[in-house]
Amino acid sequence: MTNMKKLAALLLTLSLTLALTACGGKDSGGSGTSAPSNGSGSSGEDAPHYTIGISQYGEHGSLDNCRIGFLQGLAEAGIVEGENLTVDYQNAGFDDSIATQIGQSFSASGVDLMVAVATPSATACFAAAEDKDIPVIFTAITDPVGAKLDSGNITGTSDVLPVAGQLQLIRDLQPQAKTVGIVYTTSEANSVYSVGVYEDLAADYGLTIETVGVTAQSEVTQAVDTLISRGVDCISNLTDNTVVGVLPAILEKTNEAGIPVYGSEVEQMKLGCVAGAGLDYIKLGIQTGQMAAKVLKGEAACQDLPYEIIENFDLYINPETLDAMGLVIPESVSSNAIDVTA
Repeated sequence: MTNMKKLAALLLTLSLTLALTACGGKDSGGSGTSAPSNGSGSSGEDAPHYTIGISQYGEHGSLDNCRIGFLQGLAEAGIVEGENLTVDYQNAGFDDSIATQIGQSFSASGVDLMVAVATPSATACFAAAEDKDIPVIFTAITDPVGAKLDSGNITGTSDVLPVAGQLQLIRDLQPQAKTVGIVYTTSEANSVYSVGVYEDLAADYGLTIETVGVTAQSEVTQAVDTLISRGVDCISNLTDNTVVGVLPAILEKTNEAGIPVYGSEVEQMKLGCVAGAGLDYIKLGIQTGQMAAKVLKGEAACQDLPYEIIENFDLYINPETLDAMGLVIPESVSSNAIDVTA
């Protein structure tokens, strides 16, 4: 009887061991616990999947290029839309109240990261993200310090303009020019900052700055009429979102008046500005996407990444519009410039 009891106990122990082994095998096959889809996974089927919200203040070439470049920068870091990335893209249509609503919707849905293209969108996203401590990455902001976006769970890239390069270009193409006109939005921090830089540097190039401020897009063409009536020799266009949004209408007036318009980035020259010392917003977007990838992957927090700028700028020329304005391109410019019509 003793031997029979020992045998029964052994068989019972063996049965329990097999049962536990079977349960363990089921869990390791993936039907047990799995990694969450918000970036905390590791590899294989449990690799992280990210959800980001992109708030773009409005549609025009430079802001579109920022968004395109941003997604390219993420993809270069292995975060690809449609694979391990879901993108909620929203456009504010240059309306501050809509930008605020977009930021709040991203916060309510609990995205992993908010991406803001232009200052009003960045301000709105940052305000909406603070309660939930959602990281915010911005791009196309000229003055992050002035916009109070240089501390907290936020970082990104600045599109500060190469104003000295622009003034030198104007002097090279129009040696007799005296006055440069600028239309800007009085409520846009980027533009107020840039106008200040123009006013500080203009005298170094023998130029004076004539400005007209606007509060809405409907006022822009009238402001251009005002500058023309004041006898400006040319107009320098900023990356002012309100103004750039109606650039074709501006050029229609200035072309008729024979007033050259200088742009601040490549898309403006493609639309008909004569030339410009400006930025490549695709490159700016790529740089921003690479920063965002570090945050999403947990390699760095926004607080660890000071905002960045593109240090180098390019000269862009539109030979067709230069010729229409009777402007001769000196060798010092043509040898270093990119022809946007080529």
